[in-house]
Amino acid sequence: MNAESTFHRPAGTAADGPYALDIHPKNAGWGYSSLRVLELPPGGHHSFATGESEWIVLPLSGGCTVAVDSGEEFALTGRDSVFSGVTDFAYVPRDAHAGIASESGGRFALTGARCAKRLPARYGPASSVPVELRGTGNCSRQVNNFGAAGVFECDKLIAVEVITPGGNWSSYPPHKHDECRPGEESELEEIYYFEIAEANGRPGLGYQRVSPSGHGQNTDVLAEVRGGDVVLIPDGWHGPSIAAPGHDMYYLNVMAGPGEAREWLICDHPDHGWIRGTWPEQPVDPRLPLYSAPAGEAR
Repeated sequence: MNAESTFHRPAGTAADGPYALDIHPKNAGWGYSSLRVLELPPGGHHSFATGESEWIVLPLSGGCTVAVDSGEEFALTGRDSVFSGVTDFAYVPRDAHAGIASESGGRFALTGARCAKRLPARYGPASSVPVELRGTGNCSRQVNNFGAAGVFECDKLIAVEVITPGGNWSSYPPHKHDECRPGEESELEEIYYFEIAEANGRPGLGYQRVSPSGHGQNTDVLAEVRGGDVVLIPDGWHGPSIAAPGHDMYYLNVMAGPGEAREWLICDHPDHGWIRGTWPEQPVDPRLPLYSAPAGEAR
């Protein structure tokens, strides 16, 4: 496996057993972050042990029920697709067994992180997910902060969704979080999982850049990404993520690291950070938000 293919895993190349995608510390070559994508047929069921990791079950399409051996059961309404709405989700702690069942069938992301604390199983309603518009002009993107630090309690796991309208750049300016510098930068491993919206009945594509920062493995990637691909970022400046014109791009970010504090602190690339100063002069892309969180739900 060459360096590029170590970090860019096209759809299907990281499948294992019941999972269409299975990234974990051993096969990623790092210590904390994991991501699985589970595809269930109508009436399908899957059970798993959480082991040393905490997990968030996040519907990508369809709904499901998540049952935990401690007695909790969460009915997730889900959504038609990642481009159709914010979804609810369920948190499952380490050292547990869980089952996922779906009457309608669907695709479900399991975002995970090795951790020390065992927190309680919980439901996350879609109405509680902050939807952020970040950047302006052709750097406009939408961030669904369902598992962000300070939004939803986890021990190590940080996870968010980003939607970039066709033709726009996100993860820009390039930034990094591969050093522990208290108050300035967190050390976090990161997974990007992509889905690309079709247009005119045709599949789309995008591009992801990671350039060496002088730390860790000096990760260097320029990848053409399509639906179901992942890019692993153990270190380095990451960005831009470029959506082809006409094709909206979605990516799911999963992050975790060794720091005692669960926080997302980044350092902009010194050659490109100036772009932030231009954002107040431009409007946010009028195509955003693609959707907003629904009104509060009674549970």
